[in-house]
Amino acid sequence: MPKQNLKKELGLFDVYAIATGVTLSAGFFLLPGLAAVGVGSGLPLAYLLAGLLITPGLVSMAELATAMPRAGGVYYFLDRSMGPLMGTVGGFGTWIALSLKSAFALIGIGAYLRLFFPDVNHVPISAGFAIVFGLVNILGAKKSTSLQSVMVMGLLTLLAWFISVGLFSIEPANLSGMFGPPSGTLASTAGLVVVSYMGLTQVASVAEEVRNPERNIPLGMFLAFGTAILVYTVGSAVMVGVVSADVLAQNGGDLTPVATVARVLVGPWGAILMTVAAVLAFSSVANAGILSASRYPLAMSRDHVLPRFFSKIQREGAPIYAIYATVGLILLFVLVFDATRIAKLAGAFQLMMFGLSCLAVIVMRESRIESYDPRFRSPFYPWLHILGVLAPFWLIVEMGLLPSLFTGGLITFGAMWYTYYARERVDREGAIFHVFERLGRQRDAGLDRELRQIMKEKGLRDADPFEEVVTTASIIDSPVGTGFRNVVWEASAHLAEGCSISAKELGEDFLKGTVVGMTPVSHGVALPHLRRSDIDSARMVLVRCRGGTKMDVDLGDVHLDQSEPVQAIFFLMSPLDDPGLHLRILAQIAGRVDKEDFMEAWLSASNHQELKEAILRDDRLLALTLEPGTPSASLIGQALRDVSLPEGTLIALVRRGHDVVIPRGATVLERGDRLTIIGEPAGLHILGERLSEQSQVAP
Repeated sequence: MPKQNLKKELGLFDVYAIATGVTLSAGFFLLPGLAAVGVGSGLPLAYLLAGLLITPGLVSMAELATAMPRAGGVYYFLDRSMGPLMGTVGGFGTWIALSLKSAFALIGIGAYLRLFFPDVNHVPISAGFAIVFGLVNILGAKKSTSLQSVMVMGLLTLLAWFISVGLFSIEPANLSGMFGPPSGTLASTAGLVVVSYMGLTQVASVAEEVRNPERNIPLGMFLAFGTAILVYTVGSAVMVGVVSADVLAQNGGDLTPVATVARVLVGPWGAILMTVAAVLAFSSVANAGILSASRYPLAMSRDHVLPRFFSKIQREGAPIYAIYATVGLILLFVLVFDATRIAKLAGAFQLMMFGLSCLAVIVMRESRIESYDPRFRSPFYPWLHILGVLAPFWLIVEMGLLPSLFTGGLITFGAMWYTYYARERVDREGAIFHVFERLGRQRDAGLDRELRQIMKEKGLRDADPFEEVVTTASIIDSPVGTGFRNVVWEASAHLAEGCSISAKELGEDFLKGTVVGMTPVSHGVALPHLRRSDIDSARMVLVRCRGGTKMDVDLGDVHLDQSEPVQAIFFLMSPLDDPGLHLRILAQIAGRVDKEDFMEAWLSASNHQELKEAILRDDRLLALTLEPGTPSASLIGQALRDVSLPEGTLIALVRRGHDVVIPRGATVLERGDRLTIIGEPAGLHILGERLSEQSQVAP
């Protein structure tokens, strides 16, 4: 069964909506009463401590998600960093933990609705909502997150009203014992409420479906984290300050604390209003929880850890069997567990995942795989990450025996499943073997290839000078029959101009790299490349070999005879200290030459400018020929310094007849000039519309 990719449909607000909606739910509407039993008026401190303790894990997951935006979140990170055994443990555990949290939310819906329908059993209500949100998720991630966005906006509006009204009704005496609970009690309660923050990392499990994941994932997570910290600490202080911790803790913990406080603040209609908010919150958790949790069996199935049918994606883009299994788990938990047990069990394993995520970052960085290229790098490495590994396990022990046993049981189950089912089906190791390779043992070359493919899919970063490197590249139109060695020497001579390296030295380096397999060849294109410490910027030479040339290289004891002739050779050299940029440029070129129209455009180009345009990104390139009667006619006769261009765009090349004119401020544009304008897609779109409007009003 070929691998099916999920659609990239989610933007920044979708990421924020998923993270916020899953975070501001049971932790606010259900847990405060249960937590007040243990910590009393120190409730806000418990939420604050829990938020601080998960911070190392949060920034670690943000780093891993920008480097490896794949469905499966923690499972994928642990599998690729520490191997499939740890990945299997993390995958099962996080799938179950997220399903538990969704079940927790559905129980909350039943608890709040029973305020108005006291004779109704909450179990059928919870089960019904689970099935409804499962059906919503089957329609696809975009429809699911559109509903999520509506629910989150309504929820935030109601929470803002609740907190703002409550702040003016706080009785200071109710907060007098805030700093009184023992540290052990505070820690165990923080372990209970840490489940409140699980939603912040659920975004990682849908990273494959996020547009521009390097920006949108960490930014969405951190915006949601700031919102959650503010709401939980201030909101719980309002609850304690208005009705006191003793009222919240009555009868083993009030399961509808927000409605209780709202009734005190503004009467019965306040309780009704906040019940609506609670249902919105719990619904958003269940909806996003199914969306996120179902990506774990999908990812595990892709890697042969689970049966292949879990990776089946239907026409709408949803992993249908993974969703069925997730909804089934949620229904089971709703029937078997009560709210407190669900919170503790889900929180305990999520804490372990936070710790292992910090360990995964340490492994990935120490492996020194150059293709591990996260846009966001978590700060204070490695001390923050070491703290992030140790603190969660201390907190799990503080939570009591049941969470510790549950965590141990899930670890045992995952290890047994891998040993007896998955091990014979999986041929892959993690980045930890690259650490071993540094110590003289072994490495896994497959992981490096996979990470390079991810870099190719992610594309360039906004600050990467790809267009500049291409537009300033030298061009060689090699005659038919030119041998590969001669091409290498000529290209090396171009690259040696303006730097301290001799052409002979560069040529020998390119030939050695080709012989040892460092020159990718695909679709008639070769990419010789090298990195050196004695150059300060990336440079390229583009070579067109009409009729093709065979890469026949003989270096004494080593001989290479590449049977596939190549018609395009791109020589790239980059600084040694920026391997990520070097690999992203290679990945961008590889992505362009893989397209069906590339070779035709390359071979049919009539001049050097068109050759460069053949390799530039379509969405960042605008080519104009200045002729009367065309949208660009208004530019004829203008000096470049007088041409008003949108921010982020520039004229990179000017072709005049058979010559290339170096663009300068005093250069006056003439009829017949061909301009190559590069820049941000938004800016190029604005420029195109502006020229079109000018041509319509021209006399």
